[in-house]
Amino acid sequence: MKDRIEELLNEIESFTASSKEHVEEFRIKLLSKKGKVKELFEEFKNVAPEMRKEVGQKLNELQNKAQDKINHLKETFEDLTDSKEANIDLTLPAEKITVGSRHPLSIVRNQIVEIFSRIGFTVSDGPEIEDDWHNFTALNTPADHPARDMQDTFYISENPDIVLRTQTSSVQVHIMEGSQPPIRTISPGRVYRNEAISARAHCQFHQVEGLYIDKKVSFADLKQTLLYFSKEMFGEETKIRLRPSYFPFTEISAEMDISCPFCKGDGCNICKGAGWVEILGCGMVDPAVLENCKIDSKQYSGFAFGMGIERIAMLKYQVKDLRLFSENDIRFLKQFKSVI
Repeated sequence: MKDRIEELLNEIESFTASSKEHVEEFRIKLLSKKGKVKELFEEFKNVAPEMRKEVGQKLNELQNKAQDKINHLKETFEDLTDSKEANIDLTLPAEKITVGSRHPLSIVRNQIVEIFSRIGFTVSDGPEIEDDWHNFTALNTPADHPARDMQDTFYISENPDIVLRTQTSSVQVHIMEGSQPPIRTISPGRVYRNEAISARAHCQFHQVEGLYIDKKVSFADLKQTLLYFSKEMFGEETKIRLRPSYFPFTEISAEMDISCPFCKGDGCNICKGAGWVEILGCGMVDPAVLENCKIDSKQYSGFAFGMGIERIAMLKYQVKDLRLFSENDIRFLKQFKSVI
């Protein structure tokens, strides 16, 4: 038995391997459950008592040397593998990394905010869940106005006095209640309407409402403000026109069109041949709204306007389907990568 142990020790000492697979074969041959070392341990019980100490030491030495040799060879091949993986050409171009992009609605919102900030408008924010007073009553909306119907408004079932805001004009009520003129602010945000989703309508969208209240504010101030905005957003050659309209919270009220930015007023499929496209509603703040918010309507006057961010974005980028803004389709969104 001692001779067999010596033979295996010599074999371990002289063993060399060409691959990790070769090392694994050697390990199985020696140290597996059916390996040669295991066989020798099984035979150890037949060794004469006076020889057990010497033979046992030799067996332990054999097992330790076999394990050490195998571990050493494994580490050698692992180091070679790591070395090959590290041997890369650092001059090669890097893999292309896909860069994210800003959402078109965020781009347009930021542009609107930036344009109005140049002429002194601050940005105001408010809750998306509102009470009836701030969303309707304070804005001079009659109790029987169609906008209050379930067809247009999302009511909270537990409390019919609470709604998802249908307009960011509710933010203006908070501002007027909490401060005194002069007030010059815009209120961008998400609003909700109980409408069927289609290419031109959605149950949630984004608005920017503007408000200016001070002494001797006139309709001419409103017109010049909106003309300035239109030229900055759509180009210096842009023209505007105001058409009489009706809104509960303004008197007089108007809807504003701009000359079509695509055909320059000549008529195209975007403006349906008219040469004009509507972009917002506006008017002078109704005195009743000022009084509701504890502002003296005899001393102060003001104007308000509101526009849909999606509407501006659709015109600016010639988007024909409103649903594209909320579907997170990467094929649509990646078109706006280059826009800062």
